[in-house]
Amino acid sequence: MQIENAPTLTIQQAAQGAGQSVIASGVWQVHGLSQHGILKGITRQLAGLKDKSACTWDLSGVDSLDHIGAQMFWNTWNKQRPPRLTLDPRQEDLFKRIEAASKITLPRQRVSPFDWLIKLGAGMLDFFAHLRSFIGLIGIVIQDLWRFARRPATGPWREISANIYHSGFQALGITAIVGFLIGIVLSFLSSQQLRMFGGDAYLVNILGMAVIRELGPLLAAILVAGRSGSSITAQLGVMRVTEELDAMLVMGVSHGYRLILPKVIALAISMPLLVVWTDAMALLGGMVSAKIEMGMSFRYFLQKLPDAVPFVNYTIGLLKGATFGVLIALIACHFGLRIKPNTESLGRGTTTSVVTAITVVILADAVYAIIFSNTGF
Repeated sequence: MQIENAPTLTIQQAAQGAGQSVIASGVWQVHGLSQHGILKGITRQLAGLKDKSACTWDLSGVDSLDHIGAQMFWNTWNKQRPPRLTLDPRQEDLFKRIEAASKITLPRQRVSPFDWLIKLGAGMLDFFAHLRSFIGLIGIVIQDLWRFARRPATGPWREISANIYHSGFQALGITAIVGFLIGIVLSFLSSQQLRMFGGDAYLVNILGMAVIRELGPLLAAILVAGRSGSSITAQLGVMRVTEELDAMLVMGVSHGYRLILPKVIALAISMPLLVVWTDAMALLGGMVSAKIEMGMSFRYFLQKLPDAVPFVNYTIGLLKGATFGVLIALIACHFGLRIKPNTESLGRGTTTSVVTAITVVILADAVYAIIFSNTGF
């Protein structure tokens, strides 16, 4: 079916073999070109006329022309006007704009041979900027803690209680499951090796020392960093996006006293308790595995545990828990306050916060291992 004012190309052989004459007519606009497969046929015709500089082009019979249609002609002409071209005066401005745009060249980006050094320097500057901000945050927390110690009646007790509930109580489930499973796996693998040397009785020593001194605090800290640390960063980031932090400053409410200090205190209290809980679940899993694999009774396990693990190791584990909790809270608040008021920064800041918190926890655990290397054995 013939469409009214459809874009058409008429190709005629010029007189005396001087080449082809191409006459365009109809509506060369996007709505006309997209109807009933017209674009495919027109594209095929224009492709056959490409690189034929001897052609004579007549566009004066085109009823209307938009940028899409003009660009199709321009691409066929290899981005330059053909020598023999007839245009309607109304089409001149359109082709002049296309011609001017085709002459624009984007500047070539040169990669310096010292690009790696520039990136390294930028990374170091960014690291020291974070370090300076983090040290400033520690100073603010110490000042707020002194203010809280002087006037405990006006302290943020509700915020501390709420953060203990969210960061501590609600984390009991996941820490119990992970601790129990880790205890089973560690007990099973240790029993397999000890059985080869007849050292079944030393399973309690290995499991007790590993869980109470190292795995319990580390597992609890990693889980809290991924669960509560990300939540703290996201909370502060959303408050930045919604301008709640700015509103608090306008009302004269301190960020540190009402937002940061309660989280630091809550995690300093919750983490040692979570360490005890994780230790208990891991040891329970170890006892279950020892009972199944080696026939070791629960009573024997519990009787041997105090002698196998000196009490100082419990103290080290609790001290690790409190330290890890403070570090996780400070890092989460640090990255939360540095989030810019957009959603992309919120996601990137939360991810960076979790990764940094886990890394710092592992580094702190290594420092504890060096400091107490001769203690508790």
